[in-house]
Amino acid sequence: MTNKVMYNILLVDDHDLILDGLRTMLAKANEFRVIGEANSGKEAVEKTSELRPDIVIMDISMPEMSGIEATEIIKRKYQEVKIIALTQHESTDYIMQMLKAGADGYLLKNCKRTELIEAIQTVLRNEKYLGKNVSSILAEGLYQSQNTEPVIPENKIILTPREIEIIKLISTDISNKEIAEKLNISLRTVETHRRNIMLKLNVKNVVALVRYAVKHGIADV
Repeated sequence: MTNKVMYNILLVDDHDLILDGLRTMLAKANEFRVIGEANSGKEAVEKTSELRPDIVIMDISMPEMSGIEATEIIKRKYQEVKIIALTQHESTDYIMQMLKAGADGYLLKNCKRTELIEAIQTVLRNEKYLGKNVSSILAEGLYQSQNTEPVIPENKIILTPREIEIIKLISTDISNKEIAEKLNISLRTVETHRRNIMLKLNVKNVVALVRYAVKHGIADV
């Protein structure tokens, strides 16, 4: 008798309630085995390196490092690992950034267990999977982009959710230390993000950064 193939899954979310629910859902599927959990993008990268899962189910908004950043790093190092975004974010920007980072699928957290299983099975066949509502969100976003000015500038600079969050806080004129406390991350992480943002946008000071944020609809000051 042939042994059934088991696929190893790493769960990534900063809410234990979500992790518990996912673990319970996947326990009912005989072909999948949860081998680890992570509560941040940084930990997701570390656990992927350590455990080498077949699939990572990844949240987007998390402390220390976003799911988008973690996906980009994991895919660069381990192309064979499949990554499915499971998030509450329904905006076109988040979907496109996650797919650009290398995600194989994108689901909303209100999806049913059957859809989650279908998404996992689809990406394991080396196919992309977009949740039942995600395709319509992308289509609507494409339609609106033809009639409105996009937030992303013409040179297509892509900002991660965490970078956008930090830009908004910088625009309120609070210190790096206050930003770190507000986001529950280290001061060093804030400083690194701030440096990367300014390099990415090619701005030399906070005034220019705020001007950019206002121009592209990131902040309203």
